[in-house]
Amino acid sequence: MAYVESIRTFLRVYDLGSMSAAARDLRISPAVASARISQLENHLNARLFSRTTRSLQPTEQGRIFYDGAARILEAIDEAEAAVTDATRTPRGTIFVAAPLGVGRRFLAPQVPVFKMKYPLVDIRLRMSDRRIDLIGEGLDVALFQGQPEDSNLMMRQIAEAPRILCAAPAYLANRPHPRSGQDLIEQNHDCLILRYPGVAEFQWSLMTDGEPVKYAIAGPFESDDGEVLTQWALDGHGVILKPVFEVAAHLASGALVAVCEDTPPLPVRLGFLYGHKRHQDPKLRLFINFMAERLARDLAEASIQPDSTQS
Repeated sequence: MAYVESIRTFLRVYDLGSMSAAARDLRISPAVASARISQLENHLNARLFSRTTRSLQPTEQGRIFYDGAARILEAIDEAEAAVTDATRTPRGTIFVAAPLGVGRRFLAPQVPVFKMKYPLVDIRLRMSDRRIDLIGEGLDVALFQGQPEDSNLMMRQIAEAPRILCAAPAYLANRPHPRSGQDLIEQNHDCLILRYPGVAEFQWSLMTDGEPVKYAIAGPFESDDGEVLTQWALDGHGVILKPVFEVAAHLASGALVAVCEDTPPLPVRLGFLYGHKRHQDPKLRLFINFMAERLARDLAEASIQPDSTQS
């Protein structure tokens, strides 16, 4: 078992690029993590990482060992999962990623509920609006908004969440009220853009005369954090595109009002992404089924638009 834990520690150090980060992730001290790596290196008679005071990089031997170690651990996890399935006592750790908005509001509150039902399963939740590499970051499952780019992953769809274009009354007090995507461009509206590193262009897909049309919008503000964009919109800095559930309270209070009513945005797909082999793990199946049912219900309730947006 000690050898397995050393391999598990090696893989997390490799994936996260930091001994301390891996230690926090595994709920052990940095000293224990370092000792496990040293024991593994002594066993293999090879250096797995090149360490300096400022960086930690895998050696050539470490890169070679990584793929084999990952396969070993995957085989062990699958064997344990088979036994767990037989005894109906799920145990282990699930690494989960989620976008900030939906993660904070819907997924995070359900994690303790899941833990109470399955006390031997630990959940490690990572929340960020940046694009994640499910396999490369050692994640088991990710709550996803949009269209997956990796066709090698499986997706359990939860819902199609309606979206809305909106802005603060203070912003609209000094600008014409845009009725369509074309108005956004012709009236030179400031659009608040959720953009990730490496994305050179940006477009909003809006239903126009019954067909989705892409509008190349622009604006002086952009961020990879959706919460930042919401605050900018509330402060009167521009037009924002958001799932209704994220801004329903602001719409109900009048802090934000709907715009571009003639060309509404397409809904966004929400679901769980996971690898094919990962779904063989019974604890992951339990987690996905448990969360999908509750998130679908909560998202439907939160996506009801107040009457003030139905113009």
